[in-house]
Amino acid sequence: VQLQASGGGLVQAGNSLRLSCAASGRTLSSTDMGWFRQAPGTERQFVATIKWSGGSTYYADAVRGRFTISRDNAKNTVYLQMNSLRPEDTAVYYCAATTYSGSTYYTRDRFYAYWGQGTLVTVSS
Repeated sequence: VQLQASGGGLVQAGNSLRLSCAASGRTLSSTDMGWFRQAPGTERQFVATIKWSGGSTYYADAVRGRFTISRDNAKNTVYLQMNSLRPEDTAVYYCAATTYSGSTYYTRDRFYAYWGQGTLVTVSS
């Protein structure tokens, strides 16, 4: 499966952005999806994940209440709505697809087999 992330850009603190992750080569309708981010000089960190069945979600503490992950299986696309952005949200954001299933929320990047190329989000103060 190929994942294409888009929607990044430069925004001022307090504003919003919506990232998209379009998949090709495989349907995402039966695949848990996640968003991760990596700031310069840091390790990649978990942001959010959404289950393929039922669409339940789980977020990192740093973004809970500000970010919303969603999916449109008909469009084979996953979204990350980011509100109330802060300078510390500046990072390259990656979408990913896991081949694992079950009730667990997968927050470690080692569980994800497919990755998009990343889209840069820069939040100015």
